[in-house]
Amino acid sequence: MVETRLKPLKAGLIGSGIQASLTPAMHMQEGAAQGFAYDYALIDLTQRGLTPDSLPALLSQAEQQGLSGLNITHPCKQLVIPHLDELSDEARALGAVNTVVLKGGRRYGHNTDWWGFAESFRRGLPDADLKSAVQIGAGGAGVATAYAILSLGLKNLTVFDLDPERATHLAQSLSVLFPKATIEASGDLAVAMQSASGLIHATPTGMAKYPGMPLAPELLSARHWVAEIVYFPLETELLKTAKLRGSRVLNGGGMAVFQAVGAFSLFTGREPDAYRMMRHFDNLTSGSRPSKDLQ
Repeated sequence: MVETRLKPLKAGLIGSGIQASLTPAMHMQEGAAQGFAYDYALIDLTQRGLTPDSLPALLSQAEQQGLSGLNITHPCKQLVIPHLDELSDEARALGAVNTVVLKGGRRYGHNTDWWGFAESFRRGLPDADLKSAVQIGAGGAGVATAYAILSLGLKNLTVFDLDPERATHLAQSLSVLFPKATIEASGDLAVAMQSASGLIHATPTGMAKYPGMPLAPELLSARHWVAEIVYFPLETELLKTAKLRGSRVLNGGGMAVFQAVGAFSLFTGREPDAYRMMRHFDNLTSGSRPSKDLQ
């Protein structure tokens, strides 16, 4: 009797400088644990010499190649929206997409980032003071983290970005969604940090390609909690410095895992085992990962 091999499910990740991403390994390992073949490809704009202008062609190629979906990361989370057919309520409210489901010739945009950050924050900083927080970054990831922390009950949020207009737009749009909270954009980070109980960092600063700190170290103190979105490296310069200054910290690993949990469900139609995915992520980041996970 000849065994019939099932056609593998296929998905991918579009972004810049993503060769170190652990998302493919997390998806494929969970697929294997559930007993089905799952191919997950990196579509690295930097490696291919492409820009976000290539998004329409890349989306079409993914459809032609039979991919079930695509994860979207920096710098394409907002730029991909005009090329989609439908948006989930959360993606529409956030104006950012990190997960695109390709089905029946249509493209459905979702956002699992916000839930991923919220779930990570609930678990990692369960008793954090939510009176006031500063967020650095108002791009695609920043929209999700701000939405998440406000959903968790933050009362005051001050947003900073290298593009002041983008920070202002985020503050104004979130004020409509969360009328009971005070949300504003500001250019004086030092003053905002003096009264804040926490800091959310939502830019690529700290990644290998973007080394450094997003703010002056002296602005951090023991009264702050610090939540990071970067997960490679898992301990960024920001988190190292914050811990030295007595701050409680949350790395970007939880957000990475839980956004992947949401995306896996959307791509495959199956419910993943979140605890199993967390254990796999821990193995990948502990230095004990098998060589096949590096490919």
